[in-house]
Amino acid sequence: MLSKRIPKFYTSLFTVPSFSIASEPSFLEMVKSYFDLAGQYTNVPKDKLEVYKNCNTVFKVRLPLVRDDGSIEFIPAFRAQHKHHRLPTKGGTRLSPKVSLEEVEALSSLMTLKCGVVDLPYGGAKGGIQIDPKKYSAREIETLMMRYTVELAKKGFIGASIDVPGPDLGTTTREMNWMKSAYQQFMGHKDINSDGCVTGKSINQGGIEGRNESTGYGVFLCLKDLASNKWLMDKYKLPLGLEGKKFIVQVKKKYICFFFKNDAIRDTEMWVIGLHIIWSNMVRF
Repeated sequence: MLSKRIPKFYTSLFTVPSFSIASEPSFLEMVKSYFDLAGQYTNVPKDKLEVYKNCNTVFKVRLPLVRDDGSIEFIPAFRAQHKHHRLPTKGGTRLSPKVSLEEVEALSSLMTLKCGVVDLPYGGAKGGIQIDPKKYSAREIETLMMRYTVELAKKGFIGASIDVPGPDLGTTTREMNWMKSAYQQFMGHKDINSDGCVTGKSINQGGIEGRNESTGYGVFLCLKDLASNKWLMDKYKLPLGLEGKKFIVQVKKKYICFFFKNDAIRDTEMWVIGLHIIWSNMVRF
């Protein structure tokens, strides 16, 4: 359990790297700064740390799209594969107007580290298309997802043994089904494992039970484990366990405050006994 593997000297890793107030660092710069900070506590030579820190391969393309009104747009899209020491690489595909090459590089590096911490046999990857999905029709998004998949396949950036995208910000099983369909049409005759080109598919398309809730459920289990760490709770003068503790989830411009009733793991026992809608300018408990 994680709660039994937190040496006291690791508290120094919670130190925030110093950045210039004049200019806020980019996401990628922050990730690299934290990597450098953690690297000081290893016996890995600096030259190797530099290799581990930087992204191996990146892919950038502009996807042509004929809108429903007949106008034409070229939409930026990206995919980054951070490390290939273990294959396939693994990481989500997001739809967001803020998606950029730097963002997917940063997120792919975090995926490598996350997989390494829990010894999952994957390298890190991440991708996305730079659109606001709320401003595009289902037909337009389907066209973009399928064209994106074909472009990835052309460059060796998707495949069950190469790189396996999954859902992320702005994407669901619907988008993953479209990606799977496009990959099978384009590469299915060459890849007997084409069903495994993406995760997060519908169950009737080869997906698995529990995928939709897995991310949030994982957060709950991590919180439960940390709250069971006596040394950590004593340090911050908190009682052991989740019972009675509260947490905030931000939804658009609102904050939702939840209270844990008990430390139960099963969904049916995770009762929420307090729920308050708190406007962003009135955060109170």
